Amino acid sequence: MFIQTEATANPNIIKFFPGEPVLESGEDSFSDPDETARSPLAERLFAVGSIQKISFGSDFVAVEKKEAADWQLMKPAILGAIMEHYVAGIPIIIEDVPSSAAASG
Repeated sequence: MFIQTEATANPNIIKFFPGEPVLESGEDSFSDPDETARSPLAERLFAVGSIQKISFGSDFVAVEKKEAADWQLMKPAILGAIMEHYVAGIPIIIEDVPSSAAASG
């Protein structure tokens, strides 16, 4: 799998294009690592650390890093997380997980 990257107008955001569909339609985003129960990929990406927001589109994963973080250190881990996720064959979004799953404890 070859994942292309694209810089954006915001230097803290990079788009990752896995060459495979990400979402069937629309967009989805996550700003809180504690609210990723319905997205195994978002959960895996937040585990990289120094990530502020993750957005999914039809063909991309956009990652926004925290201001002080360094892309040179983060990009290999993000690329690895995306690749591992696709190789595992796990869905990006699990539709039947309630959005309040993290709060019901």
